Amino acid sequence: MLPSLHDWLYALSQFFQTGGWVLYLILLVGVVLFSLILERLGYRFWQYPAAKKALTTELGRTATFSVRRSRVCDLDIALNSQFAMIKCLITLCPLIGLLGTVTGMIQVFDALALYGTGNPRMMAAGVASATFPTMTGMAVAVAGLLFYNRLFRWAEAERSRLRLVLQTGENR
Repeated sequence: MLPSLHDWLYALSQFFQTGGWVLYLILLVGVVLFSLILERLGYRFWQYPAAKKALTTELGRTATFSVRRSRVCDLDIALNSQFAMIKCLITLCPLIGLLGTVTGMIQVFDALALYGTGNPRMMAAGVASATFPTMTGMAVAVAGLLFYNRLFRWAEAERSRLRLVLQTGENR
């Protein structure tokens, strides 16, 4: 039996409350990251096939090599757009998580200085909550990296095919 929506929202709010403000920053970066990945997926499955078909049709009619090369370069640029930003956001997620861990550990040390080491449960809970941001940042980065690698390899394969079409001049 699945938990109710209320239970999910309560657990999510507890997670964000435990992890602190850094989790909201990771959430923002994650939303931007997966929006860019969805855009790339949309380009791959809906826009690119039509653009490639139009290009190959045009290449068959155009005799000038420089015009053909220009059209292939345009499609090559469209293939590689957003990958640098996606890679940057993937790199940024664990670093933001690490920032959350450092700020959380500072809070734990402040609490230890104020209350002493007499309560090990409080110290363990503080350390556990301080590691939540790093775990979240790494989880978002790993998920983004899986999509990035798959999309980037597809784009590289398509670039190779486009170069081959340009060199051979065949209408494929």
